[in-house]
Amino acid sequence: MDANTLLDWMQIKPRDEIDVDIEEYVAEKKRTEDDRDGNLEDHYGYPRPYTRTPTTDEKADIHELLRDHWDGELPTVLDPTAGGGVIPFESLRYGLPTAANELNPVPTVMLKVLLEYAPSVGSLQSELNRWGDRIDELAEEELEPYFPSEGERQTPSHYACTYAVDCPECGCDIPMAKKWWLQKRSSSKGVAARPSVSEDGTEIEYEVVRLPDDVKKSEYNPQDGPHTRSGAECLNCGIVMESDAIQDRIHDSEFRYEIYGVKYEKSSGGTAWRAPTQADYEAQSKAADRIDTDFDLSTLLDVKRYIGDEDRAGPYGVTKWRDAFTPRQLVTQYEYLQAYKQCQEEILNQYDEQKAEAVLTILALVASKVIDRNTRFSPLDTSNGLLGDALGGKHFTLQWAFVENNPAAGNQDHQDHLDRVRDSYEEIATYLENEDADDVQISQRDAADLPIDSDSIQSIIIDPPYYDSIIYSEMSDMSYVWLKEYLQDIHPEVFSDDLTDKSQEAVANVAEYEEVATDSKSKSELAAEDYENKMAEIFQELYRVLEPGGVMTVMFTHKESSAWDTLTKSLIRSGFTITSTHPITSEMPQRMTPVVEVQLTVLCCSQGENRTIVRRNLKRFQLCGAMSVLRPVK
Repeated sequence: MDANTLLDWMQIKPRDEIDVDIEEYVAEKKRTEDDRDGNLEDHYGYPRPYTRTPTTDEKADIHELLRDHWDGELPTVLDPTAGGGVIPFESLRYGLPTAANELNPVPTVMLKVLLEYAPSVGSLQSELNRWGDRIDELAEEELEPYFPSEGERQTPSHYACTYAVDCPECGCDIPMAKKWWLQKRSSSKGVAARPSVSEDGTEIEYEVVRLPDDVKKSEYNPQDGPHTRSGAECLNCGIVMESDAIQDRIHDSEFRYEIYGVKYEKSSGGTAWRAPTQADYEAQSKAADRIDTDFDLSTLLDVKRYIGDEDRAGPYGVTKWRDAFTPRQLVTQYEYLQAYKQCQEEILNQYDEQKAEAVLTILALVASKVIDRNTRFSPLDTSNGLLGDALGGKHFTLQWAFVENNPAAGNQDHQDHLDRVRDSYEEIATYLENEDADDVQISQRDAADLPIDSDSIQSIIIDPPYYDSIIYSEMSDMSYVWLKEYLQDIHPEVFSDDLTDKSQEAVANVAEYEEVATDSKSKSELAAEDYENKMAEIFQELYRVLEPGGVMTVMFTHKESSAWDTLTKSLIRSGFTITSTHPITSEMPQRMTPVVEVQLTVLCCSQGENRTIVRRNLKRFQLCGAMSVLRPVK
């Protein structure tokens, strides 16, 4: 097959049907990419390939070629570590029998939406709109006491919060804010909170100022918050409380949640900022009282957190998942959960089983998106005065400036997240409207123990976990504990445990070896060994299910040579033969994987005495690459 035909089938071609050599066209566009005017789509003259589905005729040509090669049958494509499902989605979109496996329950739910519901159920736009609106309506009514309006129906969309502890010298509040910006437009323009000490010297009061209209930066600099890396200065007496003392106070719950700005939605349209009022603090206290007196709320998410090596919240006393939320945040999420539960029985009764499951599952995923921006880990994004996401830093960190969000108001509310999730689902459904979901097999288990017959898979494409880059199970726990509350009755087989599985996950997780490391073997070395062994077990299982002569393509992205060393040793140990390697441009286009050296390096790996060569050459691996490996015919 020539390159032009392959590019054509992959939807990499000019938007207009013109007589052109596609390979040369794409190569020229690539060479001139840095000099382009406008966006990438304008420059290349075609949209991103994943937005274009092959035509019926194109798929027929592809299938004819594949059947000719695979003895009259279409090859089954397996992704054993499927994650969010990009690889099996593309396989299904090209009409191929598809198998997807994933250990983690959160992406498993996404796989069900992507690969089962989208092709079988199809569009759910009207159903999601109807029930999303109903959930909003029910929850908004219950949340009114916790988000009091001020003046002209100024409904709070979110509170900018920090922590406050008592000064050990004078007893005044010491807020933990590092900066006072609420919405920053430039270095000297924006909206900020300006603190002042109350007349009795015990509290901090706030006003909202606009720079430079109300005050010039030379008169007040919002960059200068009381909290720095070394500690926090009392605004009343000037004493500095050390960081260790601050951590101890927060760990022992000897602090208050301090509101220093309120963003609100005006009934006339638009948003603005105001200072907190007594009503805002009373509503905050009301939420805390509710937590103490409501049995369901007092036990909600009473689940011990997994504290990983990079976790920066555990030392501050966030040891259970309920600790990750302020009382107002917890009450807010609970009311949306209750609204969902009120609708659940009616949804189950109104639609057939699969359609009802699809609606409920997608609505639960909407809720998980809302939760991501309403925790003590969710920062205030001062670039736009909106909500940051909790998982942006790939670890759990208490934010010194965080938000208490009202999902019933503002421009990052429940409806906004519903719109995004619904629109994404609808787009996916259009790509798969002619595909057969019966050709899809989804499993949730260890990739080293697949529910697949031996010698039954023709093609495996695997994008394995990236060594120690992300501990997926740890990061997904926040979504998992909430999705379990929503979906344990709908998908009981997926949400059977308290937390996600850490022991079987194929990552180099040093936290698992904290207590067993020795002077002779560090926790990093033990974690690397564990990753190599688990990947070897996975590759051995893939060797079992792949038919003789079948092909496996491994995608891997990591900047550390040790990660490549570990992965390739696992491959060789499993009996595969490397047939080709390919460089792939990553986020940093100047870094590419050298094709010849990769191939030679991997082949050398079969000889124990040459492993030093592997380590030396693998230093030239920069960021990402793919290799095709063949299961030798027995």
